[in-house]
Amino acid sequence: MSTDSHDYVIVGAGSAGCVMAYRLSEDPSKRVLLIEAGGPDRHPFIHMPKGLAKIIGNLKLIWPFMTEAEEASNGLPEYWARGRTLGGSSAINGMMYVRGHAADYEDLAARTSDDWNWERIGAAYKALEDHELGAGPTRGKGGPLHVTMPDERSALTDASVAAGEAMGYRQMDDVNDPGDADRVGYAPRTIWRGRRESAASAFLKPARKRPNLTVVTGVVIDRLSFDGVRATGVIGTRGGVAIEYRAEREVILAAGALSTPAILQRSGIGPAEHLAAVGVPLRYDSPGVGANLREHRGIVMQWKVKDGASENRQFGGWRLARNAIRYVLDRSGPMTTAAYEIGAWFRVRPDSPRPDGQFLIAPYTFDYDSPKLRVEPFGGLNICAYPLRPASTGTVRIRSASPADLPVIVPRFGSAEPDRSMTVELMRLARRYVGQSPLAPFVVEETRPGPRYQSDAELAEAHRRFGYNNYHACGTCRMGKDADAPVDPRLRVRGVEGVRVADTSIFPVMLAGNTQAPAMALAWRGADLIIEDAA
Repeated sequence: MSTDSHDYVIVGAGSAGCVMAYRLSEDPSKRVLLIEAGGPDRHPFIHMPKGLAKIIGNLKLIWPFMTEAEEASNGLPEYWARGRTLGGSSAINGMMYVRGHAADYEDLAARTSDDWNWERIGAAYKALEDHELGAGPTRGKGGPLHVTMPDERSALTDASVAAGEAMGYRQMDDVNDPGDADRVGYAPRTIWRGRRESAASAFLKPARKRPNLTVVTGVVIDRLSFDGVRATGVIGTRGGVAIEYRAEREVILAAGALSTPAILQRSGIGPAEHLAAVGVPLRYDSPGVGANLREHRGIVMQWKVKDGASENRQFGGWRLARNAIRYVLDRSGPMTTAAYEIGAWFRVRPDSPRPDGQFLIAPYTFDYDSPKLRVEPFGGLNICAYPLRPASTGTVRIRSASPADLPVIVPRFGSAEPDRSMTVELMRLARRYVGQSPLAPFVVEETRPGPRYQSDAELAEAHRRFGYNNYHACGTCRMGKDADAPVDPRLRVRGVEGVRVADTSIFPVMLAGNTQAPAMALAWRGADLIIEDAA
């Protein structure tokens, strides 16, 4: 087995791992290694924003995680794709940049420590951003991550924003304002000069010029190596050959909410009963490793609209060819847009202290009856709706001691009653939204789930049939001040030494919205803590 040694070994080159590598390698005296299971991010469709439809099913670029079938998913397993390339899921996601509300981070601080309050996380966001809207009290300018605003707008998208105003939501130029007002607006995205701005593009590309940062790809990490209770590195394989990397200071797991708990469990850190069942020797009984899985399960509702108002016609036939050529020539047009470029955050229930529901709105629709991914042959509008902070929790457990076996994922969607009833309320709210006067003149009819779903029971059935996960899993290595939390407030794994976790698995509860931006901010803040502790 070949061995290589560094000060810090980071596992996973996704949103958090790339940020962590960028920050820790700023000190030229520290040798930093970043390990990615996938390959380089060279595929052209990674960098074309609308190319995401072509890469989400590419097994060379994704981990094809599947959940266990359960009633809430209509008795079927669900596909939970995760990025397997430099940039991780930031290389295959919808590119929305949603930071969450300040109150979410105050709640996080109450469960952990003041190291995670809005003052500190807000400072992390400002430091990492280069925002098109410029510097402000809650925005950054000059950071490594380019954040831009949508520039492909139309009468239909403007009406979609205006409908939110008609609902009583405040139209905001920057929907990431940290306050608690119900809001609607064009949403920031991680796209720059017509190309996807992944974590690899923003953070890793400039950092790789530093001689003290080493990046290796194609290495699947099996487990941690130990000397007594202290982690000394990681063990994995590359091209079928066993390899070990030693960490003189610390190992930092940033493999994501599905893979990080699996690595810990294969290392003997997890629920003792389960590890015994799969033949992994116990190192530390930590029942919380792999527990507390949280995920948004939304539903895409669709409406037929006047054909000329929609983008559907832009993604088929000669128009698709024209737009592809336009993209190649000058990086402009519909191929440069994110999956969703309009968002609304609002109170589903009036007594909620802050917004508890989210709509993502787009001027196109998919033909879900087609075996191949394609848009519908007529004009369409879609709204993805979900509760912001699901109360239901599931589990991630290793299937065996082999890293070749993807873990068993049990979401337990809808196991908490508030999630079930709020989803029904959200679907009714979406119908009200589309019926507002600015938007209603464009709409012909609802096509998904369709008018036959009216009662609460029927809408719940529609959610079972047509709902899907939103690729925002978190919580499986919960951070907390309590001794039962697998990770302490300085990201250290309890029960062992020399191991930290820095990805969305540490969030004890779901933050409000998409998880790409919070993953980057937590890594930036986490690097502050690691640097402080090293000093």
